[in-house]
Amino acid sequence: QVQLVEAGGGLVQAGGSLRLSCLASGRTFSTYAVGWFRQAPGKEREFAAAISQTGSRTSYADSVKGRFTISKDDAKNTVYLQMNSLNPEDTAVYYCAARRATYSVAIHISRTDYDNWGQGTQVTVSS
Repeated sequence: QVQLVEAGGGLVQAGGSLRLSCLASGRTFSTYAVGWFRQAPGKEREFAAAISQTGSRTSYADSVKGRFTISKDDAKNTVYLQMNSLNPEDTAVYYCAARRATYSVAIHISRTDYDNWGQGTQVTVSS
């Protein structure tokens, strides 16, 4: 098991930026594929971005493509989500998730693929 702690959420105006971080402990992040999901009030938790174990492959939901960037720093056991051009529709609790990589370039976009989750960090975008 790996423990995940998200940080970096907050209140930002539309058009602004935030960088979320996901710090892993208990296991080295270098053997894990990681994803970011988000859940808005009254809605299902949805996929936002994912990165492979090696960091060589990434995937994004259409709603965030071109605005969000996921990256992985194994030396710091941390995954980041850089969020630019934020809009009120991005308001949600953002969750980091991780799973042992099946192979080095695999990415996972389904919630059910992940068995380790953080507690979430709130992102609120005001108009």
